Amino acid sequence: MLNEIGVTQVTIPLPFRLNHVHCFLVEGVRGWAIIDAGLNNEVSRDIWRPIVEKHDVTDIILTHYHPDHFGYAGTLQQLTNADVWMTEIDAEAALTYWEPDSIAMVNKNYDTCGLPDHLSKVLTSDEKSFNPQVKPYPTVQHYLEEGMKIALGKYEYDVIFTPGHSDGLITLFNKEKSILFSTDHILPKISPNISYWFRGNQNPLQSFITSLEKIKRLDVDYVIPSHGKPFRNANQRIDELLAHHHERLEKTYDSIKQPATIYEVNQLLFRNLNIHETRFAVGETHAHLEYLFLNNQSKKYLQNGTWYYEGI
Repeated sequence: MLNEIGVTQVTIPLPFRLNHVHCFLVEGVRGWAIIDAGLNNEVSRDIWRPIVEKHDVTDIILTHYHPDHFGYAGTLQQLTNADVWMTEIDAEAALTYWEPDSIAMVNKNYDTCGLPDHLSKVLTSDEKSFNPQVKPYPTVQHYLEEGMKIALGKYEYDVIFTPGHSDGLITLFNKEKSILFSTDHILPKISPNISYWFRGNQNPLQSFITSLEKIKRLDVDYVIPSHGKPFRNANQRIDELLAHHHERLEKTYDSIKQPATIYEVNQLLFRNLNIHETRFAVGETHAHLEYLFLNNQSKKYLQNGTWYYEGI
């Protein structure tokens, strides 16, 4: 299918359990376009170098600001002089999230989660470690907006705003062939991480659910994700993801029959994680707790500098 639609998949290894990200090379109106970039490291550099030497890359489209998609974009832009496109909300996040003031605020907020001694500093250090993997920052010339049309390969795609995994994540949909570049919004084997990060979207899980329902109305046939293999029947996978999160919400609610901290709930929902994964798990736990709170299914209060949640 990728060959049929004029798209070349560029898979970049990642140093995590989720060990790859799919980026894409497509011919656009002005020249060649790259969709997502990988981390700023030697692995990405070695993969992209021969590609940009052979293609006149005029545009870099970033689906969201997370390091495995955004990190190498600044260097790619320097190599190609291409214009960079992403949503305004994620561009703002990308250019501020790893800066010292933001990292200090993250550490302060982790301290309210009821984490064991020093774990907030360890998690903050993990977050901080991405700094060199996202710099140099690109200059974003164009903001992607809902309904914008972009010619990629043999077809034209609508930009669809699908927040949840990030506040400004987009997917790309071609109605003619019923094809969706689902980025990290819909993945074939795992649920994308939906985290509350103490900033930006106050209810990312609700946004994710709303975004899934939005895509479900399109009844997409063929899905091209950023992790894992392409697959058919988006609605079946959407139903699985919705069921997964409703099950998680039930478990989260059951865990706060008595007042509990974010970390206490996290320990009931997740097991056997490394530090990098623990950071995502705490964020996802918090997102589920905030969903319950904002849907009037729980209350929360701050006691001795720690948040507690209790079901209603």
